Amino acid sequence: MYYIFHGEDEFSRAEQIKKLRAKMGDAQFAELNTTRFDGRKVTLGELQHACDAIPFLLDKRLVIVEGMLARLDPRRAKGEEVEGDSGEEANPALAKELIAYLCRLPAATRLIFVESKTLAKNNPILKHAAGDQNAIVREFTAPTARALPKWIQGRVQAQKGAIEPAAVAELAACVGSDLRLLDNEIEKLLTYRAGQTIRVEDVRALVASARESDIFALVDAIGRRETSHALNLLHAQLEQRAAPEYLLTMITRQFRLLLQLRDLAARGQTLAAAREQLKLHPFVAEKTWRQTLNFTIPQLEAICRQLLDTDIAIKTGRSEPTVALDVLVVDLTR
Repeated sequence: MYYIFHGEDEFSRAEQIKKLRAKMGDAQFAELNTTRFDGRKVTLGELQHACDAIPFLLDKRLVIVEGMLARLDPRRAKGEEVEGDSGEEANPALAKELIAYLCRLPAATRLIFVESKTLAKNNPILKHAAGDQNAIVREFTAPTARALPKWIQGRVQAQKGAIEPAAVAELAACVGSDLRLLDNEIEKLLTYRAGQTIRVEDVRALVASARESDIFALVDAIGRRETSHALNLLHAQLEQRAAPEYLLTMITRQFRLLLQLRDLAARGQTLAAAREQLKLHPFVAEKTWRQTLNFTIPQLEAICRQLLDTDIAIKTGRSEPTVALDVLVVDLTR
């Protein structure tokens, strides 16, 4: 049996893989029977060797390969740039050999192809899987802004909790579409309420103010070019088990707001008018408005480009997340 999990929703993909691992049995033996590959570098021989291995003390083994099918995407052979692409053209011979092997994949092996982007519809492995009863294909797409409240509601209910509609809207507005961050905040709110319904006041108290204050402090340090202080604030967040991807998301969000407000201020807008136009929480708007004084518009534009480069480097595996954040903070505070 093999699976193709593709699409931008990393959180849901990871959860699905976690469920498949749980079905293998004892976690300790499951880890011994799990092999992971960087699909941009793995050879077909290495992949076959791992898949053909006999499971140890379990009846199944799991092989996870990330990014291999993107190498076979025909759109790359036509010169189209793909984010994170190594520049290697599509390989029809490799695709043919891989299809031939998938037809004789051992019954004891569960092979999972993981792709961070949606594959082209004419990807040869995707097309083959459509007619193969031993294949399961699932595209993971993040919920739209309209569907996000329903996702939050469902997530809370799945954990045996309850949440007010106003609290759902507030949480969606505060966090946005980062599902991993949303899940962390939902868990924190459920723990805080201890079986009671989550209220909008809870979201404002636990999610908005505390999180924004931490990020504001970090961005303030960056604006004042205080390298050591900014790094200390960054690592304080990491020590509190904040995910590097979450921190990058929040830093990016803050600098995007800074650029928007700086631009509106340059056009003669007042704080009240800018807050209304951008639909910002009063706390966020006031703090961000003050921070705009630390940056010029060209500086903010350059920072946003650097944040994008860092995000791509992390998502494509070119940089380790924590190291990438350290380098980012040092560069921004020079």
